[in-house]
Amino acid sequence: MQEPDYFDEDALVAVLTTQPLDRALDYKAPPGGCFRGAFVEVPLGPRKVIGVVWGAGKGGFDLSKARSIIRVLDVAPMREEMRAFLQKCGSYTLTPMPSMLRLATRAPGLSNPPSMQKIYRRGEAAPERMTDARQRVLRVFDDYGGLGFTQKELADHAGVTPSVIKGLVKQGAVLEEDTPRDLPFPHLRHDHAPKALTDAQAQAAKALRDDQREGAYSATLLWGITGSGKTEVYLEAVAEALKAGRQALVLLPEIALSAEFMARVEERFGARAAEWHSGVTMTERRRTWKMVGEGQAQLVIGARSALFLPFQNLGLVVVDEEHDNSYKQEDGVLYNARDMAVLRASLASAQVVLASATPCLESWTNAQSGKYRLLELGARYGEAVLPELRAVDMRQVKLPSNRWISPQLEAAVKARIARGEQALLFLNRRGYAPVTLCRKCGEQIACAQCDARMVEHRFLNRLMCHQCGETRPIPDVCPSCEAEGTLAVVGPGVERLAEEAAERFEGARIATLSSDMFGSARALKAQIAEIAEGAADIIIGTQLVAKGHNFPKLTLVGVIDSDLSLQGSDLRAAERTFQQMRQVSGRAGRAEKRGVAMLQTYQPEHPVLRAILSGEERQFWRAEADERRASAMPPFGRLAGIIISSDDEREAFDLGEYLARNNNALQAIGAQVFGPAPAPVARVRGRHRVRLLVKAPKDTPLQGAIQTWLKGLKLPGQLRLAVDIDPQSFY
Repeated sequence: MQEPDYFDEDALVAVLTTQPLDRALDYKAPPGGCFRGAFVEVPLGPRKVIGVVWGAGKGGFDLSKARSIIRVLDVAPMREEMRAFLQKCGSYTLTPMPSMLRLATRAPGLSNPPSMQKIYRRGEAAPERMTDARQRVLRVFDDYGGLGFTQKELADHAGVTPSVIKGLVKQGAVLEEDTPRDLPFPHLRHDHAPKALTDAQAQAAKALRDDQREGAYSATLLWGITGSGKTEVYLEAVAEALKAGRQALVLLPEIALSAEFMARVEERFGARAAEWHSGVTMTERRRTWKMVGEGQAQLVIGARSALFLPFQNLGLVVVDEEHDNSYKQEDGVLYNARDMAVLRASLASAQVVLASATPCLESWTNAQSGKYRLLELGARYGEAVLPELRAVDMRQVKLPSNRWISPQLEAAVKARIARGEQALLFLNRRGYAPVTLCRKCGEQIACAQCDARMVEHRFLNRLMCHQCGETRPIPDVCPSCEAEGTLAVVGPGVERLAEEAAERFEGARIATLSSDMFGSARALKAQIAEIAEGAADIIIGTQLVAKGHNFPKLTLVGVIDSDLSLQGSDLRAAERTFQQMRQVSGRAGRAEKRGVAMLQTYQPEHPVLRAILSGEERQFWRAEADERRASAMPPFGRLAGIIISSDDEREAFDLGEYLARNNNALQAIGAQVFGPAPAPVARVRGRHRVRLLVKAPKDTPLQGAIQTWLKGLKLPGQLRLAVDIDPQSFY
């Protein structure tokens, strides 16, 4: 018997809350009744919490003691499709439903009634007297563009008291406006300014438009070399969704990409789309959440968590740079946004487009097997051509111990600067140097809370742990032997590379791009925009610069250490190195001038480097697939990681050894358990970490077996256990 969609007043209903409980709770429906999926406020002990009406209550207790729902929130009810998505996502990742619901309600002030509010924006007047506090307020507006802030948001961002803001309002430097809390987003026009497409782009765009018109689920891998115009192609699918009155979602891997992308979307559709990521103010996040639920936001550009927005009529999900590691959530709910995008689209009868120049092996295999449609773009857009790829054999180069730029690369950079062009030097290491050691006692300065070396960040004059984020001042004496003047840095980071570049290229304008060097996402976006306009001769960057940026004057890319990501025993080391090198090389020569990419390497014969230099991408994917197939590793087998952590190392190992011995449920499906073993980073934030790895045949019910295996496990207070289905990293 199907559950009712509407419950009369005082009917018993089950309400799922975001609190860490193992079930939904029974409440009486409020006066006027409520619908299934309604967002409600309910009493829980002495508190009021938000929940969703999940269905009919179970009862089985004295109903006179049942408490009533306090009120139904003035937001659109959660659709059946969304409830199914949360349940399936939770079942796949073995995540409790309250945690899944938290992902779907991550917007502030959902329980606030509709009302007017005061918003503060940048005014045209200058303050009569500039103080440090006033300057911080105005800098917030510069960092966040034209967005408005509530007084509390602006004060928190600037680190000032409300009186500073009020003083700026009196002088006209800040404007105070009354506005409804949540306004619909401006209408996007599907036919506003379509782009001229090449024949290859037009053919691919037609295929996507045809799929969109079907109004049914479809999955496509849009594979195109860097600079081939993939964005223009999938924006045609967005246009078709808008034409049909359906909503679209475009996921981006890096928040810094959104500024340029938002401008392209506004140019194409005549208005600004909604944004959803950590760089958006709380006010805008609530507005986006509510307007998406009411169908008043046609297109959302967002980070991975945008998958959990309450779309009313979702017709298209695009995962741009679908290979990117940042789509995997590594804490809290452990999910891969690429895979969950496919699930979300299938439940919504929507189209999903996975776009990349270097797709992950899982997507490549699905396209080869016919599970996904494959659309290819094999040439760059317009007059741009692929860069020339060269290897610099560092075994033949004699460099001083504190130098990393080869003479060949140095000469190429100088030639570009002389022609008014830009060069990019790529090194995937943040900070100044990865290791600081004492030349007297050999001590390497480590984090007190983690098994990790502290990384020197000379621009900040601090040492930083890249595991837990702890920082400390750079010491003058060795913390171990207390000797003075004996500390030395080992190896380069981008800051040290920038220092070398300043010495080698005197007078050159140098910009360093690294995610930890900017106070806000808006400041990072502004820097990228300035570089694109020619404000730097040399760009020094980490993997941040490999993610889709378009620098028209950039004609040379130099990769300082092409071998860096090949080190270690990571299952995906070859794949990730291939992707990273191809992506960063693709930044060169994206306008009319052909670019050159120079890869400094001590292993020019390595199969990955040979595949990159030869351009034989299909050959690389086939070889990588054959190797994974032979060892029954993903995507031809399944993996799950079990991460145990505790303040007590022995306690963590004892639990791991117990689980390894008692694994009958896993043996029953032909799965193997490896470990326990210390995690590669064995201590983070003072907690010891132990890992087990479960390997199973591809088509086995792995999640059910793991649930049976862990069922009834009682963890003492400080022990924690997390399950990572389809792990992407093994740190």
